[in-house]
Amino acid sequence: KARGLLQPLVVRPLPGGSYELIAGERRLRAAKLAGLERLPSIVRETKEGERLELALIENMAREDLNPIDEARACATLVDDLGVTKEELGRRVGRSRVAISNAVRLLDLPDEVQAMLQAGELSSGHGRALLLCKDHTERRKLAREARDRDWSVRETERHAKEAQGKAKEPRGSRQVVIHPDLADLLATAEDALSQALGREVKVTSTGGRCKVEFQLEDAREAVELAARIGGREHSRAA
Repeated sequence: KARGLLQPLVVRPLPGGSYELIAGERRLRAAKLAGLERLPSIVRETKEGERLELALIENMAREDLNPIDEARACATLVDDLGVTKEELGRRVGRSRVAISNAVRLLDLPDEVQAMLQAGELSSGHGRALLLCKDHTERRKLAREARDRDWSVRETERHAKEAQGKAKEPRGSRQVVIHPDLADLLATAEDALSQALGREVKVTSTGGRCKVEFQLEDAREAVELAARIGGREHSRAA
């Protein structure tokens, strides 16, 4: 109460001199509890689509928003309202990759999405499960991750193993990787995943290493190349 309302409400005018709240419902409730009678507000003429857009973007800023509701809000803004991922990222303080990763959680089976909504699994667990392409296996792994309290790293490992078994042709020879090399590959995967902002797979065959990751489109490839090029340029300078 001593500091007042830090961020103004957003309202739109209605016939008869009244106003409709567009953004700031939680701030309005908090102000009422604090006994504030006058609230700074931004009056904005908005169409229905713009009103929904503002409400969804504000909703994404909630700290208690679960990963699936956040993903649905992102998908609605991008697919239905035409907001680009770059613009959405700027408005909510996230990268384009983070927005893409959030939306990808909607590819999970409904049962797994429900676990993320209930807080039984984190968004990191959800992204790890996406490494396995089979929906039945995803559900099975999600239950095990929840019941056995797997970390995100453990979930990633099991998802990769399940996906590897699904791809392995019958009668193929199993490649045994030395534990020390396996740790090195896992460390490399973690470092590259963090640097590139996406899941990265590092494998070793015949003394050679292969790094694999997926990009959504050519534009994302250009953006990633520019980021890497910028880092190299700054090092050279």
